[in-house]
Amino acid sequence: MKFFSPRALFIAAALMGASLGTWAHHSGAMFDNTKEATITGTITEFNWTNPHSSFKVAVTNAAGKEEIWAIEMNSPQNLVPQGWKRTTLKQGDKVTAVVRPLRDGKPGGSYMSITLADGKKLGGSGPGQRESYPTPAAGAPAN
Repeated sequence: MKFFSPRALFIAAALMGASLGTWAHHSGAMFDNTKEATITGTITEFNWTNPHSSFKVAVTNAAGKEEIWAIEMNSPQNLVPQGWKRTTLKQGDKVTAVVRPLRDGKPGGSYMSITLADGKKLGGSGPGQRESYPTPAAGAPAN
């Protein structure tokens, strides 16, 4: 009895191969989750988009040169409960951000928290950082 035709096996293999990019996208392997970096600088870009929001910060490094840090965040629907809005960051805003830095040492990381120029601190999380999600209210079902 023949269970699968060669064509069906080929299609299944192609679909599995196509999904690898999705799996890789949700990997947090590029971030060093054992470290935290605090950066202070000026917002150059803010993207309020799915699947991940992001922002860029111009930071003066130890050598006195400006470098742009690219920070990946969670999706807007996960940031809103933390007090975020699409208008929270604007180009030119001065901020201090705490991130999980990139493993390769390049300027970038996964968002943990930010302090705005007015002193307001916002939490939230980067992709895969569930410890930063809001705690459900008493009696509410946990995710």
